[in-house]
Amino acid sequence: MSKGAVWVNRAGRARRLRRGKSVLDAGMGLSLYYSDEILKQQPPEPTLLVDEGSYSTWIKPTGLLSGGSRFGDHCAINRVVEKELDRPTFLVHRLDRFVWGVMTLAHSKKAATELSRQFQSREIEKTYKAVVHGPIRESQTINLPVEGKAALSRLTPLSRSKDHTLIEIRIETGRKHQIRQHLSAIGHPIIGDRLYGSTDPNGIQLASVALGFRDFEGKFVRYELPEELHPKLLNEC
Repeated sequence: MSKGAVWVNRAGRARRLRRGKSVLDAGMGLSLYYSDEILKQQPPEPTLLVDEGSYSTWIKPTGLLSGGSRFGDHCAINRVVEKELDRPTFLVHRLDRFVWGVMTLAHSKKAATELSRQFQSREIEKTYKAVVHGPIRESQTINLPVEGKAALSRLTPLSRSKDHTLIEIRIETGRKHQIRQHLSAIGHPIIGDRLYGSTDPNGIQLASVALGFRDFEGKFVRYELPEELHPKLLNEC
């Protein structure tokens, strides 16, 4: 229950049941989702960059989820932050489990609505860095649909080694696995991206390095990942 794996159904609507003293009325359904593997997991700790009250921005480490499942949410960043700050916490965007970097969370429904609106209307500045296989010598734009929806990524090479390239990516849309699919599609999969054609013992080399948006006073703010945490390219040329 404390890890978010118990659900109560009231009038066809399911929600997590967290308190042992909650009163269950006649006719309510109770569901317990049990996975020993999931329940044993310990969430890695995110690092706080800034707390503005209505929202906060964090460095999400690899292994921390963006949202839970019916089998629990104790390893999801929104639940970890909710417990850390002791206030409601809402997801407004996501990072893949093994991608690390800057992530913003809302702490009121009003803030969540406004930030979600900016994401949906493509007003958010989203910058990533990745190390990919092969040489990329020129900036380019990838405009290929992802799951039947329009998706646009802009790539800029930063440095190269014999076999790899460090690139910066800016995306105007936020489709699931958009960057990973786009880079694989042009023959330059991200190092460590096992799902889209690469392996590496250090895992996928992709990070969210900057996130910019308008705060609730209309001022543009930008939060950056410390340089030492950026993906690195060895043996540059």
